[in-house]
Amino acid sequence: MLDTNQMQDFFSLLPGASTEAGASRRTALKVALGVGYAAAAMPIMAQTAIKTSAEGLVAAEGIYDVEGFSVPFYYAAPEGKKNLPVILVIQEIFGVHEYIADTCRRLAKAGYLAIAPELYARQGDPAKYKETAKLMAEVVSKVPDAQVMGDLDGAVKWAGENGGNLKKVGITGFCWGGRITWLYAQHSNHVKAGVAWYGRLVGAASALTPKHPLDQAAQLKAPVLGLYGGEDRGIPLTTINQMKDALAKAGANGNKAAQMSEFVVYRNAPHAFHADYRPSYRKEPAEDGFARALAWFKKHGVV
Repeated sequence: MLDTNQMQDFFSLLPGASTEAGASRRTALKVALGVGYAAAAMPIMAQTAIKTSAEGLVAAEGIYDVEGFSVPFYYAAPEGKKNLPVILVIQEIFGVHEYIADTCRRLAKAGYLAIAPELYARQGDPAKYKETAKLMAEVVSKVPDAQVMGDLDGAVKWAGENGGNLKKVGITGFCWGGRITWLYAQHSNHVKAGVAWYGRLVGAASALTPKHPLDQAAQLKAPVLGLYGGEDRGIPLTTINQMKDALAKAGANGNKAAQMSEFVVYRNAPHAFHADYRPSYRKEPAEDGFARALAWFKKHGVV
């Protein structure tokens, strides 16, 4: 049974979300390496889907250990380069499929080591689910925030041991990953800047999700740029205003990260406007948001 918060996430993904989890995780990662793609499993729009070449990059999948569990991940980085700035790329609820892998490659083309860990690999494989509601109920709703924070710490550690500069770490995430972006910027001492794409800001406390971004505005350790859609049915503008007020209060009390955080709301954009593989994609705000993200990271030293 989905709780109120999960239902909010579910409805914000419609229309067209019911079959997006169909491509297998392993297939999706292989896609990023040019091995193949079960396109029928997702509502791909060939005329707008972005395909970023891995030419000039190291692009691969791997695992790292967190307390005895092997966390799978995809990463991309400029070939032959070391001491690279690092971007953690946080998945939508559908896992690390081709869109997330391609986003890593886009960031790698911009000079980053981009790493996207599978953050609910312990709970299940999203590839096995054809229905979003079932995926939410059986996998996503069982993922503890504490587990996610620990797995991201593990991703940072791996990056530092494999060509990444841990003095230059950023994070960006989409939908489910947008919320995680806020939380990790409140958790980590490594992150210098975050970009949250339409991540939920408020919600009821639970054992697995005891705090939400609004609850911890005063604990923000890195400035976050929030990119949101004015027509997002799952994230009301009122909640964005609540977060703005909380950040202003934290900033007035001396929290510099809160002072520097900003929001951009694209008035006519729906939820998931950056997801170029589905009907919610909006080219202009997606491109503008990505340009703003790169500028944000550069402004705050993640370059």
